[in-house]
Amino acid sequence: MKPRHSLLIVDDEPQIRRLIQAALARADYATIEAQTAREALDKLRSERPDITLLDLGLPDRDGLELVPIIKKESDTTLIIVSARDATDEKVAALDLGADDYLTKPFDTDELLARVRVALRNRMTRDGGSTKVTAGDLTIDLVAHIVTKGGVEVHLTPKEYGVLEQLARFPGRVITHKQIMDHVWPNEHAHHVEYLRVLVRGLRQKLEADPQRPQIISNELGIGYRLKQGAD
Repeated sequence: MKPRHSLLIVDDEPQIRRLIQAALARADYATIEAQTAREALDKLRSERPDITLLDLGLPDRDGLELVPIIKKESDTTLIIVSARDATDEKVAALDLGADDYLTKPFDTDELLARVRVALRNRMTRDGGSTKVTAGDLTIDLVAHIVTKGGVEVHLTPKEYGVLEQLARFPGRVITHKQIMDHVWPNEHAHHVEYLRVLVRGLRQKLEADPQRPQIISNELGIGYRLKQGAD
């Protein structure tokens, strides 16, 4: 039986490629491998993988330079898998268009969970769904209606703007800058504290326990993620 989805593993370390390939194979995914940036771009064009797992430390080109090229030339979902754990590196990759970022060393169960979220998001996008659910929360992106347990939740325009940006990319980390550009598009000076205040307000309205949020999670120093729950 043909595996359901294909993933491109881009990493110059053979042992890392073997580790990822073995984990993906157990989950019945097809894998393609590349050791360099040049080989990765060739495989992207010829194989058209659903998901690309990209290391940033490649021998012939910095992986960050590849992010906008990959997003421009393909519709692959791009997950960075890198030992670079500095916040500015993560923010740069996500702002350039990466869909997610996983830091080495990683747990293979977490990697597979990120892959499942990415594939679920692709299927939602390709199916044209306009409703996003997270727990008992439903966001209707066409009607601009948010319900919790079937009861409509009244949000301010800016609160809805933040939630809408997260709901358009559920499971994906959205950086502070990306959210603020969406909510305050005409302001040159953005202040993260304004965003934090809005998120606190959202959590008060949406979370069962705002002190232990299960819907809007914080990626410290980077941004926020709408959690849809585990598979």
